[in-house]
Amino acid sequence: MAVKAKTKATAALRPIKRLLIANRGEIALRIARTCRAMKIYSIGVYAQGDLSPRLVRELDTTLLIGPAPARDSYLNIERILAVARESRADAIHPGYGFLSENPDFAQACENSGIVFIGPSAAAMRAAGNKISAKKAAQTAGVPTVPGYLGADQSPAALAREAKRIGTPLMLKAAAGGGGKGMRLVTELTAFDDALESAKREAKAAFGDDTVFLEKYIADPRHVEVQILADAHGHCIHLNERECSIQRRHQKVLEETPSTAVTPDLRARLGEAAIAIAKSVGYTNAGTVEFMLDANGEFYFLEINARLQVEHPITEAVTGVDLVREQIDIAAGKPLELQQKEVASRGHAIEVRVYAEDPSNGFLPSSGRIIHVFEPHDDGVRLDTWIEADSEVSVHYDPLLAKLIVFDQTRAACIARLRAALADYTILGVSNNISFLRWLVATPAFAQGATTTRFLEEHFRPERLYDDESFARAMLAGAGALMLLGGAWRQTFENRVVRFQRPRTSEVALSYDWEAAAWRSKAGDQEALVRKRAPYVFSLTLDGSERSFAAAPTANGIFVSDVYCGELTFAPPDVMDAETHGSVSRSGTGAVAPMTGTVVKVTVKPGDRVKAHQVLVVMEAMKMEHAVAAPYDGIVAAVNVKSGDRVDAGTTLAEVTPS
Repeated sequence: MAVKAKTKATAALRPIKRLLIANRGEIALRIARTCRAMKIYSIGVYAQGDLSPRLVRELDTTLLIGPAPARDSYLNIERILAVARESRADAIHPGYGFLSENPDFAQACENSGIVFIGPSAAAMRAAGNKISAKKAAQTAGVPTVPGYLGADQSPAALAREAKRIGTPLMLKAAAGGGGKGMRLVTELTAFDDALESAKREAKAAFGDDTVFLEKYIADPRHVEVQILADAHGHCIHLNERECSIQRRHQKVLEETPSTAVTPDLRARLGEAAIAIAKSVGYTNAGTVEFMLDANGEFYFLEINARLQVEHPITEAVTGVDLVREQIDIAAGKPLELQQKEVASRGHAIEVRVYAEDPSNGFLPSSGRIIHVFEPHDDGVRLDTWIEADSEVSVHYDPLLAKLIVFDQTRAACIARLRAALADYTILGVSNNISFLRWLVATPAFAQGATTTRFLEEHFRPERLYDDESFARAMLAGAGALMLLGGAWRQTFENRVVRFQRPRTSEVALSYDWEAAAWRSKAGDQEALVRKRAPYVFSLTLDGSERSFAAAPTANGIFVSDVYCGELTFAPPDVMDAETHGSVSRSGTGAVAPMTGTVVKVTVKPGDRVKAHQVLVVMEAMKMEHAVAAPYDGIVAAVNVKSGDRVDAGTTLAEVTPS
């Protein structure tokens, strides 16, 4: 039986005048905005090489906490507390991720006399740990998914329980969320590798490799309920959010209200969420997550004992500032809002903008932001930390921004979101904006037919960029290069630009004096390219003119149109003299798809391998990525070892085809 956690003893108010934000990126800036509105002095922290100019401008002060790796900075409890004491902080807000659901951190804050903006350590242990939270839900009479929640974490015991549960099943980290430490197992033969990987990823992300098992429920919706609970026994819910559209078990799009939730179901979900929260003595803001099946039955998943990434959509429809509520509750104030006063109006949607390549398995990207065009309109909110010259590091989550839109109806909200995405451009790192444009234009999304298998059923990388899109990008990029100057100074001489990636292409360029534009020609296609403004160009093709954005990179040019990504020059030594086209040498085996750290090597020279067999496991941006053999063969050489830092394009293991 779950032990009910004690609530905070907050009979006396604890004024908060100086607040340290133990996080980075957009969430640090978002918390700072509420601090400014509440006249609270905001103290930001940053790791070496991770000082955002926006952080400097928008926070009252910013302090260095350590080296770039998160374990030495944003996960370093002693260092964060030392900085809090040095800066005379009354309270610490952990944001989300990092230490936000670490009960040891919450306890350390309490022991140091610093207010922790979140649940008590005891409540967090009961609610934040997925295993104890499930036991609490069962005690409260809320349905849960069958599985294994036992303390025996030995591989043999977990494998035995996996066999009992049967496949498909889910491996999940007990100490965190966000898709980290989570693996779907469809065959028991793959269980051992999945377990090892899940535990390693959970340990790196949360400092705890405890896992549990769940029977996999096919095709559910992911619905969550926002709660607020004070230390005086009051607990309310602020209705639901649907977060079904996910990739790698991480949310991509969230909306409220859910198209699948009726008023009766909403009331039952809210009652269940409050019952679970009260059973563990929960205080502050939290989110109770459920799976909803096709019959309208729901099952408890977990409690996120923190502020959620998607909290802005709840703020949009209820008018409640959740960060303000968090601060007031932590200061000992009772909730002023009553359940009957919770009103929901209109519809809100949030999309997450990531530094990743949707056309290549959503692999994360890193590098320097060259320029950003942001959407500005009524009903549009952009929570972001990036701007020109921002550096996207391999050490942290690839989230660049959250785009939130609000309108009176779902249809109007979708239309507003499509317009905002059309106005949004990020130059310099691969990103998923083009994917989000595709997503919100998909008929199935417009119909509200969203489940956790949405992308599996509807998305194919080739649906983003067809041959026509790539051809247009090559013509546009080559013409823009002529207009950008620098190494490509305008001598108005005919030139040939050869691209190697993502498609091989050769573009002939000549200056059209009559049109005052560069003429790009590839095959039987011909276009005119003009410069309109800094980083903005126009492409006239087949009598139609459209604008696009572009910026030069070290290896080519970054183009943002239908295709959004870098066009890379073909080196002279890979040119085919006979065809005058670029020939891609794909390497001799397993090549690093991104910059990151090697965490495991599974082969040695002389091993026979099959196509798609995992050779090396890498970690980048807090997630693991398996690098597989491209074909059957024999391992000729292994060029890396565990712990090595490698750049994108590095040959990790050489394989001789058999």
